[in-house]
Amino acid sequence: MNQVFNHRLKADLETLREAGTFKHLRHITTPMDAVVHMAEAGDAIVLSSNNYLGLADNPRVVEAGIDGLRRYGAGTASVRFICGTLDIHRRVEQRIAEFVGTENSLTYVSCWAANTGLIPTIAVQGTAIVSDELNHASIIDGARMATQAQRLRYKHADMADLEAKLAGLAPDMTKFIISDGVFSMKGDLAKLPEIVALAKRYNAVTIVDDSHGTGVTGRTGRGTIEHYGLTGQVDIITGTLGKALGGAAGGFVAGTDDLIETLIQKSRPQLFSNALPATVACSALAAIDELDAHPELLATQRENIAYFRAGLKRLGYKPLEGESAIIPIIVGETAFAIQMSDELLKRGVFVTGFGYPVVPEGTARIRVQMSAALTREHLDRALAAFNEVGKSLGII
Repeated sequence: MNQVFNHRLKADLETLREAGTFKHLRHITTPMDAVVHMAEAGDAIVLSSNNYLGLADNPRVVEAGIDGLRRYGAGTASVRFICGTLDIHRRVEQRIAEFVGTENSLTYVSCWAANTGLIPTIAVQGTAIVSDELNHASIIDGARMATQAQRLRYKHADMADLEAKLAGLAPDMTKFIISDGVFSMKGDLAKLPEIVALAKRYNAVTIVDDSHGTGVTGRTGRGTIEHYGLTGQVDIITGTLGKALGGAAGGFVAGTDDLIETLIQKSRPQLFSNALPATVACSALAAIDELDAHPELLATQRENIAYFRAGLKRLGYKPLEGESAIIPIIVGETAFAIQMSDELLKRGVFVTGFGYPVVPEGTARIRVQMSAALTREHLDRALAAFNEVGKSLGII
């Protein structure tokens, strides 16, 4: 190892430790559920997972993955166009397309791979990307990779700024409006009705990453597009199988048959990466079926959201308003957010503090995420911990 380089790494890490912003990995020794056992802290109530419906440890979802492993093995050990594609990939892609209301879909090993595989493939020379400034890092990186396209950012959820950006582009130029469906650090929903209307007015293509909405938002969990009654009116949807839909891994792009065929032909993560493991495809397929069979999961989760939000406000907290399962509490500096999350963990509540560079300086936050797996007892115990920690740190 180059000692000069390694010394620089050590110095950078020590700077993080001294500032109180060093991130520690928590080691979980049990399946993801409402309560997990952690090597560092014992049993803890989980308020930091994207396991929104509690399906990560659902017996039918787990068994479907095991059956897939037995039937298909660990994987094809190559990319799909070289050695073929498993029939489970075709089945899960058809199911995803039906679920979100598009002609077709294509799976990737993650939604990060989906976004970075989609955007540079379609945003070529002579096109323009107009992206919300708070979009997920995978969208930002995907746009950075589209080096031949014109790239613009509009102020978060500012429709006047979005329209100004669109109006400044040539009328006949292909324009892509890209937005998260649910913004992961704020918990607010994109203004999709206005975005769709502007796209029609300026002949733009709409792309929505609905990773935090798929399986959770909308009347039947079809996502933010369903929530607004816009099924069929958003051109391209990307999403994940690694949150509400089984919680393992995997992402997808959903759209027209021609779009999916274009990605099969040209998208680099498709051409040069192995396919989604069959066990993940099988468990994700079972997770979608489980959601459709048990709509009460959505009702329970939404009751939990309302109950916990109200509880935090009674204690004196001021969580950001929003309709999603994400409940952020702004606390200020990064070191303070990490300290607060550490104090909560000491009291048996696992919730993560986020700071710079994930969010801007001075806006560090505790991000609570609600799952249908949480009981009223879990929520009350967590609120008691928030009460104790909030008072001890002087923020309530």
